[in-house]
Formats: sequence, structure tokens, C-alpha cells
Amino acid sequence: MFFLLNIVGILVVFGLVFLCSPNKKQVKWRSIAALIIVELLITWFMLGTKIGAWVIDKIASFFTFLIDCANEGISFAFPSVMANPTVDFFFSALMPIIFIVAFFDILGYFGILTWIIDKVGWVISRVSGLPKLESFFSLQMMFLGNTEALAVIRQQLSVLNENRLLTFGIMSMSSISGSIIGAYLSMVPGEYVFAAIPLNCLNALLLASILNPVEVSQEEDIVYVPSKKERTDFFSTISNSMLVGMRMVIVILAMVIGYVALTACLNGILGFLIEGLTVQKIFSVIFSPFAFLLGLSGHDAMYVAQLMGIKLATNEFVAMMDLQKNLHSLQPHTVAVATTFLTSFANFSTVGMIYGTISSIMGDEKSRIIGKNVWKLLVSGIAVSLLSAMFVGLFVW
Repeated sequence: MFFLLNIVGILVVFGLVFLCSPNKKQVKWRSIAALIIVELLITWFMLGTKIGAWVIDKIASFFTFLIDCANEGISFAFPSVMANPTVDFFFSALMPIIFIVAFFDILGYFGILTWIIDKVGWVISRVSGLPKLESFFSLQMMFLGNTEALAVIRQQLSVLNENRLLTFGIMSMSSISGSIIGAYLSMVPGEYVFAAIPLNCLNALLLASILNPVEVSQEEDIVYVPSKKERTDFFSTISNSMLVGMRMVIVILAMVIGYVALTACLNGILGFLIEGLTVQKIFSVIFSPFAFLLGLSGHDAMYVAQLMGIKLATNEFVAMMDLQKNLHSLQPHTVAVATTFLTSFANFSTVGMIYGTISSIMGDEKSRIIGKNVWKLLVSGIAVSLLSAMFVGLFVW
């Protein structure tokens, strides 16, 4: 019965997202079916085979290496801070952006990144039938995170129209950052974290093609290569990259502080009107039907709905710390779907981070497309997390 509920849940999520699509006739169902088959195979490969777990671990190790390199630079400037057992969000998640942006801009300068986008994007686009750049971006988000991933391809984004740019904003709701994988692994089972990472990215590509279907001609489906006149010398490129990264850090920090503070303010107002009422509790009630559709029983369903509310209103760290305390008392299926759902940045503050990133690297004019379509970003982020959890749930009982 609960397995059937899990399957019904997948159909319900697809149905609701389709109802939200403004261009239903343009949805490419063949591409979506191909991506679903790929996701089922990937989930089986990662959760059912040892080699699958090994491959994901090696990829994660590379991005952990990049974060370690970034931390060397941060430690030079802030040795006392980085020596602490617990490092603040600003230093652990935001400051590494400066190095990561510079690193990938170096790859772009020598044409390596452009080549990867073209070739890897071609492979995924052949399977999915979707454009190269979007296909590559879905893979890039596996370990880079939304802000870093957007910055890395900012030259590509600069030549896109607004409607296509919105697709990247929608997809960005479902990523994580390599810098915080270690923090996740210290709280929840690693196999479900690593299962969630590729599933989130493919589901982001899949749902973006439903929420915001875009027709891209063969002539437009190319990787942008800056002309010689647009390119600066190597050291100017590196220096500019670091300044771009620093501007991103400042803008994102402002957005995160503001949204968390607004949530606390709203909770205070709600608590004044009705004692004990919070935004988190409201969302937990709203999400309770979806918790049942994850194939959960009554008590577990209400608990996972509570975690969903905490994640959306605050962030996944707070929810994971709560889940960590209760892992021993939960069924394997409950642990699997809860961990998978929580493994992404999909919440209100992430919308602000995406808006701030696009604004800082492309200007206010381009970022307005995000501000006008916040609801699409939220629907996508929540739906992607649900779908990934439901796919994993099919294989763990």
C-alpha cells in the first residue's frame, strides 16, 4: 500500500507542476520520459551497487579538494576563525565562492570549460532532447551550488534572452554546494545525500522544462565563446574573477540575513496573534498531504511534514539537526525520504540568493525576470525535493 502511495505521489507532483505551466502545449513529454528512466537507473546504480557509491564519492572528493584550497586562502586572512571547530556560514559556504569563481574562470580562459560545456551538454541533451547549456548546468549544480554555478557560466548567461535566463533561475533552486556536503554527512546518512545530488539536478532540468518550456533553435543551441576583443589578459581575468566573487559574497550575505530576519519577525507577529504559531508550523500543515504521498505512515508523515516546514521557512541545516536526533527511532524508508528531501537549498532565502547573484553579475535589468517569477522558483524547488525523495523511496523499505 505504501509503495503504491509513493508511485501516486510521483504522478501527483508531475500533475501539479504541469497545471502551473503557462505553456502546456510546448512541454516535451518524450524528453521527460527519457529523464525519468535515466533517474530510475541512476537511483538503482547508486543505492544498489558499490561502484555507484564509489563514483559519486570520487566526484565529491574533487570538489572537497577545491573547497580545501579555498580554505587555505581564507585561513591566511582569518586564521583564528578557521581554527575554530565550528566555522560560521559566512566563512564555510560564502567565502569559498571567491576561489571557485576564479578557478573556473581560468578553465574558461583556456577554453577547457567551454569544451566541457559543449561535449557534456551534448551527451545529456541527446538523452533529454533539451539544450546543451541547460543540460550542462544541471550536471554542474551537482557539487557547485547555485551561486557558484551561475557565476561560472555568467558569460554564457549574458547572451540569453530573459525567458531562457528564467530557466536557469528555476533550476538553481535545487542545487547544493560542495562546501557543505561534509556538514550534511556529519548529520544524516551519506548514501541518501549522494543519491539526492544527481537526482535533484536532473529533476531540476525536468521540471524547468515543464514550468518554463523554451524553444531553442539549432542555431541558438551553441556555447558562447568570447571574441578576442572581449578577452583580457590572463592576470586581469583572474583579478576580475575574484572581485566578481567578492561582490557575490556581499550580496548573498545581505539576502540571507534579510530573509532569516524577516522570518523571525513574521513568527513574532504570528505568535502575538496566536500563541505558538509560526511560519514553520503553517508550512508543515500545508505539506502534510505530500508527506503521506512519500509512502509514510501517520506519525512519520507528520514528522517529515514538520521537517519540510522547517526547511522551507529557515534552512535545511536546522531540519537536519532535528532529524539527526530522531534517526534511531525512524523506519529506513522514513530516513531515506526525509534525508533526500532535505538535501537541497530550496527555501525562501535561496530565492534571494539567486536574485542577488544574477543582479551582481548581470545587473538589475536582468534580475527582474527572477523577481517577477518567484512563485515558479518556489514551486520548482519544492517539487524537485519531493520527486527526488519519492524516487529514492521506491528503492528503500
